[in-house]
Amino acid sequence: MKHGYIRVAAATPDVKVADPEFNRERICELIEEGIKNHVKIMVFPELCLTSYTCGDLFGQDALLFKAKEELKKILNATEGHDLLAFIGMPWENKGKLYNSAVAVQDGRILGIVPKTNLPNYSEFYELRYFQPGNERPVTVKWDGVEIPMGTNLLFACEEIPHLVIAAEVCEDAWVPNPPSIRHTLAGATVIVNCSASDETTGKDLYRRSLITGHSASLVCGYIYANAGEGESTQDLVFGGQNLICENGTLLAESKRFGNETVYGDMDLERLNHERRRMSTFPAADMNDYTVVHFHIKKEELELKRYIDPRPFVPDNEAERSRRCEEILSIQAMGLKKRLSHTGCRHAVIGISGGLDSTLALLVTARAFDMLEIPRNQIHAVTMPCFGTTDRTYQNACLLTNKLNAELIEVNIKEAVNLHFRDIGQDPDVHDVTYENSQARERTQILMDLANRLNGLVIGTGDMSELALGWATYNGDHMSMYGVNASVPKTLVRHLVRYYADTCGEQALKKVLMDVLDTPVSPELLPPKDGKISQKTEDLVGPYELHDFFLYQILRFGYHPEKIYRMAVYAFKDDYKKEIILKWLKVFYRRFFSQQFKRSCMPDGPKVGSVAVSPRGDLRMPSDAVSRLWLEELDNL
Repeated sequence: MKHGYIRVAAATPDVKVADPEFNRERICELIEEGIKNHVKIMVFPELCLTSYTCGDLFGQDALLFKAKEELKKILNATEGHDLLAFIGMPWENKGKLYNSAVAVQDGRILGIVPKTNLPNYSEFYELRYFQPGNERPVTVKWDGVEIPMGTNLLFACEEIPHLVIAAEVCEDAWVPNPPSIRHTLAGATVIVNCSASDETTGKDLYRRSLITGHSASLVCGYIYANAGEGESTQDLVFGGQNLICENGTLLAESKRFGNETVYGDMDLERLNHERRRMSTFPAADMNDYTVVHFHIKKEELELKRYIDPRPFVPDNEAERSRRCEEILSIQAMGLKKRLSHTGCRHAVIGISGGLDSTLALLVTARAFDMLEIPRNQIHAVTMPCFGTTDRTYQNACLLTNKLNAELIEVNIKEAVNLHFRDIGQDPDVHDVTYENSQARERTQILMDLANRLNGLVIGTGDMSELALGWATYNGDHMSMYGVNASVPKTLVRHLVRYYADTCGEQALKKVLMDVLDTPVSPELLPPKDGKISQKTEDLVGPYELHDFFLYQILRFGYHPEKIYRMAVYAFKDDYKKEIILKWLKVFYRRFFSQQFKRSCMPDGPKVGSVAVSPRGDLRMPSDAVSRLWLEELDNL
């Protein structure tokens, strides 16, 4: 599929114990359903063709013969189709029986993967019937065709280079050294598991954790198909918990006790980028492996995948609160270290009444509390000028007072007008010089105050502004420690809201809530009718879009065309396609042209998986050209 997506499914058919004909009919029905849904990889449970709970009936030739007879009918059902199915069944070779996952596509068997680890404890007695599988593949003959059989089989797609599949069977995933480890080190990007894991209290939670954990540690996709209620017999009950995971993310999960099929669109480009990015993930070593090549017809489909429009902000309220507390602690701990190392017991912050400076002040107060330094040694400086409104000025003052910091007011109008006269700037011309002169005057005051007080200037700018270059070079761009440097704008809002909800002081909460309701603005242009006239998002675009772009570009290195497609899908209810494309072009232009500001940005704590520090996550040349990326968008 286009842009590296592949549609996969984990299916639990209704089965009857020791009835291969009935089971084959249900399997074929699900394969037909998968074909209609454009599935390319479909995984079925362990031994589903016979059923897992046959017990000593696995020693009966009638059952084994019938299973292979029904397999031929499954092959016929797949003929002419590119869906690759993994079906659990017993397979006899050289007088021994193997619990196997059989890979079938387009009327033929691509390979047979026997189970390596056979449980023989508690309710499991597999060594009574089966032989542990061989790692090194051998060739078996069936119905006049030679078929590779062994654990070390890789199924590689010719049309999609990043699609390499390996299989394991149930218990293989539960052991300390699962086969999937060596499979992924050999180059497998997708692991399939045909499983029959019965239900006991709490086992579903462990199972989910196990499979998502494997997909994370192995940086792979993982498709886990589990036996369902038709297997339940004697002392065992099966629930059919199917899981589709991708690099630690659960893409889809079935309800238990319902025999469901779950679908998911796996992102192979994401997996490939993550492995390429991780210097500790070794290059593929396919020695001792047999590679079976297969073909898939490429087609573009509507995505069956959730794409989070706000990737920096958890949807779940409890997780969001936990994340906010954690980030505030990281920010405060970073500042605490810098203050203690330098011996500074004073901090200087430019306070505007906006979100970013509010967050910086809240973090600084927390750091001072950790060091047991009185908060009145935090010097919050309000510097009203041409664009300051009463609302932001009052909020800056109130916030400072409620936090027991010292408020310093320095009106900079006279100083800026004098500077205009010195450089010959007409104060009626509201150009970039008019705006930046104010920002640089404010920074000069903060720096000089910090020198006088033997303190640190705390930066307020956030990561979204740094990504767009929405900062005055050597103005608000500069500080002695930037506590918000890796916090995106969409998250700043939630951090302030979390503080408001948990501070326990109604007066402080009231101020914070009004700050949250204030439009984002640098307030460098005169207000209109006493209200903010310069709204940042009117000029550079919606921050929720830019944060989405930033995350996908830096975290996964996707093509611009793919990011556009993802954004259209994620924001389909909020923005028209043309608007998304417009701001994506703006993002790329600004992101490339403004790298020189990030190349000399101050220290600041990294809080998430995406950051723009030139000393950490983003080693980008200041003079890189954006043409390649913009041309791709122009050609859409």
